[in-house]
Amino acid sequence: MGRSRRRLDYQADKLEQVLAAYKAPARVQGGTVTPRLVRFHLLPARGTKVAAIANLAEELALSLGVPSARVSRRGGQIEVEIPREQPAIVRLDRLFQEVADVPHATAILGVDDEGAPLLLRIASPEVAHALICGTTGSGKTVLARTMILSLARYHSAHDLGLVLIDPKGRGYAPLAGLPHLARPVATTAAEALSVLKWLVGLMERRDRDGATSPRLVCFIDELADLMLVAGHDMEALLTRLTQRGRSAGIHVVACTQKPTTAVIGSLVKSNFPVRIVGSVVSPEDAKVATGLKQTGAEKLLGRGDFLLVLKGSTHRFQAAFANSETMAQLVEKLRGGRKPSQNGQVAAATGTDGGFIGDLKDRVTQLRLVK
Repeated sequence: MGRSRRRLDYQADKLEQVLAAYKAPARVQGGTVTPRLVRFHLLPARGTKVAAIANLAEELALSLGVPSARVSRRGGQIEVEIPREQPAIVRLDRLFQEVADVPHATAILGVDDEGAPLLLRIASPEVAHALICGTTGSGKTVLARTMILSLARYHSAHDLGLVLIDPKGRGYAPLAGLPHLARPVATTAAEALSVLKWLVGLMERRDRDGATSPRLVCFIDELADLMLVAGHDMEALLTRLTQRGRSAGIHVVACTQKPTTAVIGSLVKSNFPVRIVGSVVSPEDAKVATGLKQTGAEKLLGRGDFLLVLKGSTHRFQAAFANSETMAQLVEKLRGGRKPSQNGQVAAATGTDGGFIGDLKDRVTQLRLVK
């Protein structure tokens, strides 16, 4: 028996012992290992309430010697998630090898909690626009870069255009050479307003003409900073775009640290059907970010650990990461009109070991498309 399996068995036994000691007995029925997490599946004993186990999250983390534990419910089971001792990096270039093709206007997010590549179909009526939230270090900009690169990777510049607004001038700088850019990267509030006015004008022309192509996806980094500087004008333009943009083939993906109504405005906030939430400070911040109660977003680990919130449901995933070399190589290939090589396709899942699923490299699974 390998060291990792012995460790999992030890942790499972410890969970059962602690729960029994606090009179909330439950039995571990297996689990999964993801790039960042170990997830234990619990079957509570008769009479054990979910809330009783959820209230023991701190005690469970302490007993297992980990920084935090997150308790959630899925179907008839309760899940306890703890961080792995040695987390694995989800590399975007490897996901490109697994994912042969995607539906139109679909972006890669990363790997879901079952180890499958997670995709977001931005053109879907249920999606349309997305708000990425989280504290500094949560991985918002890294995730946005992943989405941008994957959109460029799978779509020609004739089929899909990109608009990038980067007020700090650093987040999207490595992507400035992409041939998909409909406008130069906007790095000031004045440039951002100019770009948004152009998009609103394009939206209105398309409405008149009944046109929807090519689709355009506008990525905005540090939305709150722009709102503080540009204020009402920025809010008015974003409200119009998020209310009417989808029908004209225009979509918005924005990043912000804290999506409160005071910061980004109630109309803007209400027009983002999808929330992608990284680490936040408190349960109150988690509720503000997700729009839901008791999601446990305050227990997220940061550095790409996210909850995708759509239609009242949450999906935990690890965002894919592209290093500087990968970004530069892909931008250069796309600038030269060469389609990046395709080395692999999605394969069937392998078996499991006693209910515990192996590392990502040992488990290539089917795609999961969120739409």
